[in-house]
Formats: sequence, structure tokens, C-alpha cells
Amino acid sequence: MKSTTLTAALATLAALSAGAAIAQSQPQDAKPAADKERCYGVAMAGKNDCAAGPGTTCAGTAKVDYQANSWKYVPAGTCTTIKTPKGMGSLTPMKG
Repeated sequence: MKSTTLTAALATLAALSAGAAIAQSQPQDAKPAADKERCYGVAMAGKNDCAAGPGTTCAGTAKVDYQANSWKYVPAGTCTTIKTPKGMGSLTPMKG
């Protein structure tokens, strides 16, 4: 019984370590293509791009739709024309 528990614990540890290594190998704040810009307040819950701000850690971590500090890459020049139920998209993080 002890060897089964130890084997399971080691397998779990190995899986967690592999996941952490993969997460660290991906860029935290990669530069967008020249034809894209960050647009704050337009992402749906769980659909933001990386490094959203306080309360989020990376892509897909926005807690609510249109989270003010959460951003999504959009075609350059379109951000401030995107209308949401909470207002227009912003090129800078918003409050609230």
C-alpha cells in the first residue's frame, strides 16, 4: 500500500512540475503583431489575453465579462470604436 501511495504522489508531482515548466516557457507578455493593439475592457470572462492585471495571472483568467483591467488583442486602430455594455474599449487599463 505504501509503494502505491508513493508512486501516485511521485506521478502527481511529475505532472505538476511538467505543467509549471510549460507555463514558464511561454511568454508572459508577448508583443503583438504590428497590426494588433491591446484593448482593455472588451474581453469576455476567461477570454482575455496574457497578463491582464491585478486579480488575473495570464490568458484566460478574467473573472467577468468586460473586466476593466483585462485586455484582448484587436486589429490596430479599432479598440476605441468597440462598444460594450460597459462603454467603449480603451487603450489603457480602466477603473472598475
